[in-house]
Amino acid sequence: MAKVVQLHGRTKRTFKVGFLPLEQFTLIALSSAIEPLRMANHLTGEALYDWQLIRPAIAPVTASGGTSMLPNACLNDVGDLDLIIVVAGVNVKDNIEPEILAWLKKRATSNVLMGGLCTGPLVLAQAGLLDGYNCSAHWECLAALQEDYPRIFCNNNLFTFDRDRITCTGGDVALHMMLHLVADHYGAPLANAISDMFVCDRIRDSQEPQRLRMENNVFASQPKLASAVQLMEANIEEPIDLVDVAAYSGVSRRQLERLFLNFLGITPSRFYLKVRLERAKQLLRQTTCSIVDISSICGFESTAH
Repeated sequence: MAKVVQLHGRTKRTFKVGFLPLEQFTLIALSSAIEPLRMANHLTGEALYDWQLIRPAIAPVTASGGTSMLPNACLNDVGDLDLIIVVAGVNVKDNIEPEILAWLKKRATSNVLMGGLCTGPLVLAQAGLLDGYNCSAHWECLAALQEDYPRIFCNNNLFTFDRDRITCTGGDVALHMMLHLVADHYGAPLANAISDMFVCDRIRDSQEPQRLRMENNVFASQPKLASAVQLMEANIEEPIDLVDVAAYSGVSRRQLERLFLNFLGITPSRFYLKVRLERAKQLLRQTTCSIVDISSICGFESTAH
Protein backbone atom coordinates (compact mmCIF):
# COMPACT_ATOMS: atom_id res chain seq x y z
CA MET A 1 0.00 0.00 0.00
CA ALA A 2 1.08 3.60 -0.49
CA LYS A 3 2.27 5.31 2.64
CA VAL A 4 -0.32 7.56 4.21
CA VAL A 5 2.12 8.96 6.75
CA GLN A 6 5.74 9.66 5.84
CA LEU A 7 8.29 9.07 8.60
CA HIS A 8 10.97 11.29 7.02
CA GLY A 9 13.86 9.03 7.83
CA ARG A 10 12.75 8.24 11.39
CA THR A 11 12.28 4.52 10.71
CA LYS A 12 13.72 2.32 13.45
CA ARG A 13 13.94 -1.42 13.88
CA THR A 14 10.70 -3.23 14.56
CA PHE A 15 9.52 -2.70 18.14
CA LYS A 16 8.43 -6.05 19.56
CA VAL A 17 5.59 -6.28 22.07
CA GLY A 18 4.44 -9.32 24.01
CA PHE A 19 0.94 -9.28 25.48
CA LEU A 20 0.43 -11.67 28.39
CA PRO A 21 -3.30 -12.08 29.10
CA LEU A 22 -4.45 -13.76 32.30
CA GLU A 23 -7.61 -15.82 32.46
CA GLN A 24 -10.67 -13.54 32.58
CA PHE A 25 -8.70 -10.64 31.07
CA THR A 26 -10.59 -7.64 29.68
CA LEU A 27 -10.79 -7.87 25.92
CA ILE A 28 -11.37 -4.14 25.39
CA ALA A 29 -8.05 -3.32 27.07
CA LEU A 30 -6.13 -5.84 24.96
CA SER A 31 -7.67 -4.84 21.64
CA SER A 32 -7.31 -1.13 22.45
CA ALA A 33 -3.58 -1.66 22.97
CA ILE A 34 -3.04 -3.77 19.85
CA GLU A 35 -5.00 -1.74 17.29
CA PRO A 36 -2.83 1.42 17.40
CA LEU A 37 0.21 -0.75 16.61
CA ARG A 38 -1.57 -2.37 13.68
CA MET A 39 -2.68 0.99 12.37
CA ALA A 40 0.84 2.43 12.68
CA ASN A 41 2.07 -0.31 10.36
CA HIS A 42 -0.89 0.15 8.02
CA LEU A 43 -0.54 3.91 7.65
CA THR A 44 3.22 3.87 7.09
CA GLY A 45 3.50 0.68 5.07
CA GLU A 46 6.30 -0.42 7.35
CA ALA A 47 6.70 -3.04 10.07
CA LEU A 48 7.15 -0.53 12.87
CA TYR A 49 5.61 -2.87 15.43
CA ASP A 50 5.28 -6.59 15.96
CA TRP A 51 3.13 -8.17 18.67
CA GLN A 52 2.17 -11.58 19.91
CA LEU A 53 0.12 -13.18 22.66
CA ILE A 54 2.16 -15.21 25.12
CA ARG A 55 1.04 -17.69 27.74
CA PRO A 56 2.52 -20.53 29.81
CA ALA A 57 1.21 -22.98 27.19
CA ILE A 58 -0.37 -22.95 23.73
CA ALA A 59 -3.90 -23.31 25.02
CA PRO A 60 -6.92 -21.00 24.76
CA VAL A 61 -7.16 -18.15 27.26
CA THR A 62 -10.65 -16.82 27.95
CA ALA A 63 -11.61 -13.17 28.36
CA SER A 64 -14.08 -11.98 30.97
CA GLY A 65 -16.79 -11.83 28.30
CA GLY A 66 -16.29 -15.46 27.27
CA THR A 67 -14.23 -14.95 24.10
CA SER A 68 -11.30 -17.37 23.83
CA MET A 69 -7.99 -16.59 22.13
CA LEU A 70 -5.05 -18.83 21.24
CA PRO A 71 -1.59 -17.48 22.15
CA ASN A 72 1.20 -17.29 19.58
CA ALA A 73 4.01 -18.46 21.83
CA CYS A 74 4.83 -20.08 25.17
CA LEU A 75 6.61 -18.07 27.84
CA ASN A 76 9.80 -20.08 27.62
CA ASP A 77 9.91 -20.08 23.82
CA VAL A 78 9.32 -16.41 23.09
CA GLY A 79 12.26 -14.46 21.73
CA ASP A 80 13.54 -11.00 22.63
CA LEU A 81 10.89 -8.40 23.39
CA ASP A 82 11.03 -4.64 23.83
CA LEU A 83 7.82 -4.39 25.86
CA ILE A 84 5.85 -6.94 27.89
CA ILE A 85 2.30 -5.99 28.86
CA VAL A 86 0.27 -8.02 31.35
CA VAL A 87 -3.47 -7.81 30.67
CA ALA A 88 -5.74 -8.85 33.53
CA GLY A 89 -9.36 -8.37 34.47
CA VAL A 90 -11.75 -9.80 37.02
CA ASN A 91 -10.67 -12.15 39.83
CA VAL A 92 -7.06 -11.29 39.13
CA LYS A 93 -5.76 -12.68 42.43
CA ASP A 94 -7.22 -16.11 41.54
CA ASN A 95 -5.66 -16.13 38.06
CA ILE A 96 -2.04 -15.25 38.85
CA GLU A 97 0.08 -18.31 38.11
CA PRO A 98 3.47 -18.81 39.85
CA GLU A 99 5.03 -19.62 36.47
CA ILE A 100 3.97 -16.22 35.15
CA LEU A 101 5.42 -14.39 38.17
CA ALA A 102 8.74 -16.22 37.84
CA TRP A 103 8.93 -15.47 34.11
CA LEU A 104 8.17 -11.77 34.63
CA LYS A 105 10.88 -11.48 37.28
CA LYS A 106 13.40 -13.13 34.96
CA ARG A 107 12.49 -10.94 31.99
CA ALA A 108 12.65 -7.77 34.08
CA THR A 109 16.41 -8.24 34.40
CA SER A 110 16.92 -7.96 30.63
CA ASN A 111 16.24 -4.22 30.19
CA VAL A 112 12.77 -4.82 28.78
CA LEU A 113 9.90 -2.40 29.35
CA MET A 114 7.20 -3.89 31.57
CA GLY A 115 3.55 -2.85 31.53
CA GLY A 116 0.16 -3.69 32.96
CA LEU A 117 -3.38 -2.97 31.76
CA CYS A 118 -6.55 -2.81 33.86
CA THR A 119 -5.76 -4.96 36.92
CA GLY A 120 -2.49 -6.10 35.33
CA PRO A 121 -0.44 -3.81 37.62
CA LEU A 122 -1.48 -6.09 40.51
CA VAL A 123 0.42 -8.89 38.79
CA LEU A 124 3.53 -6.75 38.37
CA ALA A 125 3.19 -5.69 42.00
CA GLN A 126 3.03 -9.28 43.22
CA ALA A 127 6.16 -10.00 41.21
CA GLY A 128 7.87 -7.11 43.02
CA LEU A 129 8.32 -5.15 39.80
CA LEU A 130 6.59 -1.92 40.78
CA ASP A 131 8.33 -1.11 44.06
CA GLY A 132 9.47 2.51 43.94
CA TYR A 133 7.48 3.26 40.78
CA ASN A 134 4.54 5.53 40.09
CA CYS A 135 1.59 3.44 39.01
CA SER A 136 -1.87 3.72 37.46
CA ALA A 137 -4.43 0.93 37.70
CA HIS A 138 -8.16 0.45 37.36
CA TRP A 139 -9.92 2.36 40.14
CA GLU A 140 -11.43 -0.86 41.46
CA CYS A 141 -8.02 -2.27 42.40
CA LEU A 142 -6.28 0.93 43.52
CA ALA A 143 -7.24 0.36 47.15
CA ALA A 144 -5.76 -3.14 47.03
CA LEU A 145 -2.51 -1.85 45.54
CA GLN A 146 -2.19 0.87 48.15
CA GLU A 147 -2.95 -1.47 51.03
CA ASP A 148 -0.86 -4.49 50.00
CA TYR A 149 2.07 -2.72 48.35
CA PRO A 150 2.99 0.45 50.27
CA ARG A 151 6.24 0.84 48.31
CA ILE A 152 4.28 1.57 45.13
CA PHE A 153 3.24 5.18 44.47
CA CYS A 154 -0.33 4.79 43.22
CA ASN A 155 -2.13 7.60 41.45
CA ASN A 156 -5.55 8.20 39.91
CA ASN A 157 -4.19 8.99 36.44
CA LEU A 158 -5.36 7.26 33.28
CA PHE A 159 -1.89 5.85 32.61
CA THR A 160 1.66 6.33 33.79
CA PHE A 161 5.03 6.13 32.07
CA ASP A 162 7.71 5.85 34.76
CA ARG A 163 11.15 4.88 33.52
CA ASP A 164 10.86 1.24 32.35
CA ARG A 165 7.32 0.70 33.61
CA ILE A 166 4.05 1.48 31.83
CA THR A 167 0.77 1.08 33.68
CA CYS A 168 -2.77 1.79 32.57
CA THR A 169 -6.28 1.80 34.00
CA GLY A 170 -7.63 -0.36 31.17
CA GLY A 171 -10.70 -0.05 28.98
CA ASP A 172 -10.21 2.11 25.91
CA VAL A 173 -7.59 4.13 27.82
CA ALA A 174 -5.07 1.60 26.50
CA LEU A 175 -5.62 3.15 23.06
CA HIS A 176 -4.55 6.57 24.32
CA MET A 177 -1.57 5.14 26.18
CA MET A 178 -0.31 3.41 23.04
CA LEU A 179 -0.86 6.57 20.98
CA HIS A 180 1.49 8.36 23.37
CA LEU A 181 3.98 5.52 22.89
CA VAL A 182 3.74 5.84 19.11
CA ALA A 183 4.14 9.62 19.35
CA ASP A 184 7.27 9.13 21.43
CA HIS A 185 8.69 6.73 18.84
CA TYR A 186 7.64 8.42 15.60
CA GLY A 187 6.14 11.81 16.38
CA ALA A 188 2.72 13.36 16.88
CA PRO A 189 1.65 13.34 13.18
CA LEU A 190 1.53 9.54 13.10
CA ALA A 191 -0.25 9.33 16.46
CA ASN A 192 -2.81 11.90 15.29
CA ALA A 193 -3.37 10.01 12.04
CA ILE A 194 -4.02 6.81 13.98
CA SER A 195 -6.43 8.68 16.24
CA ASP A 196 -8.32 9.94 13.19
CA MET A 197 -8.61 6.43 11.77
CA PHE A 198 -10.28 5.28 14.97
CA VAL A 199 -12.64 8.29 14.97
CA CYS A 200 -11.08 9.39 18.24
CA ASP A 201 -11.77 13.09 18.71
CA ARG A 202 -8.65 13.67 20.80
CA ILE A 203 -5.74 11.90 22.46
CA ARG A 204 -6.38 11.95 26.18
CA ASP A 205 -3.71 13.19 28.56
CA SER A 206 -2.25 10.73 31.05
CA GLN A 207 -3.17 12.85 34.06
CA GLU A 208 -6.88 13.04 33.40
CA PRO A 209 -8.92 11.40 36.19
CA GLN A 210 -10.16 7.93 35.32
CA ARG A 211 -13.65 8.11 36.86
CA LEU A 212 -16.19 10.46 35.29
CA ARG A 213 -18.43 10.83 38.29
CA MET A 214 -21.99 11.93 37.77
CA GLU A 215 -21.41 14.47 40.53
CA ASN A 216 -18.60 16.24 38.64
CA ASN A 217 -20.87 18.96 37.26
CA VAL A 218 -22.24 19.55 40.74
CA PHE A 219 -18.76 19.73 42.24
CA ALA A 220 -17.69 22.28 39.63
CA SER A 221 -20.38 24.68 40.81
CA GLN A 222 -20.23 23.72 44.50
CA PRO A 223 -16.57 23.82 45.59
CA LYS A 224 -17.43 23.55 49.29
CA LEU A 225 -19.32 20.33 48.66
CA ALA A 226 -16.44 19.03 46.56
CA SER A 227 -14.01 19.89 49.35
CA ALA A 228 -16.08 17.91 51.87
CA VAL A 229 -16.25 14.86 49.60
CA GLN A 230 -12.51 14.94 48.91
CA LEU A 231 -11.79 15.07 52.64
CA MET A 232 -14.06 12.10 53.28
CA GLU A 233 -12.47 10.03 50.51
CA ALA A 234 -8.99 10.83 51.83
CA ASN A 235 -9.85 9.72 55.37
CA ILE A 236 -11.27 6.21 55.28
CA GLU A 237 -9.40 4.39 58.04
CA GLU A 238 -10.00 7.11 60.64
CA PRO A 239 -13.27 8.84 59.71
CA ILE A 240 -13.42 12.54 60.50
CA ASP A 241 -16.25 13.99 62.56
CA LEU A 242 -18.75 15.80 60.34
CA VAL A 243 -18.35 18.97 62.40
CA ASP A 244 -14.69 18.99 61.35
CA VAL A 245 -15.60 18.18 57.74
CA ALA A 246 -17.91 21.19 57.73
CA ALA A 247 -15.26 23.45 59.25
CA TYR A 248 -12.69 22.28 56.70
CA SER A 249 -15.13 23.11 53.91
CA GLY A 250 -15.94 26.53 55.32
CA VAL A 251 -19.57 25.86 56.21
CA SER A 252 -21.59 25.05 59.33
CA ARG A 253 -22.76 21.52 60.08
CA ARG A 254 -26.32 22.51 59.14
CA GLN A 255 -25.14 24.02 55.85
CA LEU A 256 -23.19 20.83 55.12
CA GLU A 257 -26.37 18.79 55.60
CA ARG A 258 -28.24 21.06 53.18
CA LEU A 259 -25.50 20.88 50.55
CA PHE A 260 -25.51 17.08 50.52
CA LEU A 261 -29.30 16.79 50.55
CA ASN A 262 -29.89 19.47 47.91
CA PHE A 263 -27.21 18.37 45.43
CA LEU A 264 -26.57 14.68 46.13
CA GLY A 265 -29.88 13.63 47.66
CA ILE A 266 -28.22 12.00 50.64
CA THR A 267 -27.06 13.05 54.10
CA PRO A 268 -23.33 13.55 54.70
CA SER A 269 -23.24 10.67 57.17
CA ARG A 270 -24.84 8.26 54.68
CA PHE A 271 -22.53 9.46 51.91
CA TYR A 272 -19.47 8.92 54.11
CA LEU A 273 -20.71 5.43 54.97
CA LYS A 274 -21.16 4.62 51.26
CA VAL A 275 -17.59 5.73 50.54
CA ARG A 276 -16.21 3.45 53.25
CA LEU A 277 -18.38 0.49 52.24
CA GLU A 278 -17.28 0.87 48.62
CA ARG A 279 -13.65 0.79 49.71
CA ALA A 280 -14.36 -2.33 51.78
CA LYS A 281 -15.94 -4.05 48.77
CA GLN A 282 -12.89 -3.25 46.65
CA LEU A 283 -10.54 -4.71 49.26
CA LEU A 284 -12.68 -7.84 49.62
CA ARG A 285 -12.58 -8.43 45.86
CA GLN A 286 -8.96 -7.61 45.21
CA THR A 287 -6.97 -8.56 48.34
CA THR A 288 -6.56 -11.49 50.71
CA CYS A 289 -7.14 -9.31 53.78
CA SER A 290 -9.48 -10.75 56.39
CA ILE A 291 -12.87 -9.18 57.04
CA VAL A 292 -11.60 -8.05 60.44
CA ASP A 293 -8.62 -6.29 58.86
CA ILE A 294 -10.76 -4.71 56.15
CA SER A 295 -13.21 -3.47 58.77
CA SER A 296 -10.35 -1.74 60.55
CA ILE A 297 -8.88 -0.33 57.33
CA CYS A 298 -12.26 1.16 56.40
CA GLY A 299 -12.94 2.72 59.78
CA PHE A 300 -15.46 0.24 61.16
CA GLU A 301 -15.07 -0.68 64.81
CA SER A 302 -16.99 -3.91 64.25
CA THR A 303 -17.74 -6.21 61.30
CA ALA A 304 -21.50 -5.68 61.59
CA HIS A 305 -21.65 -3.62 58.39
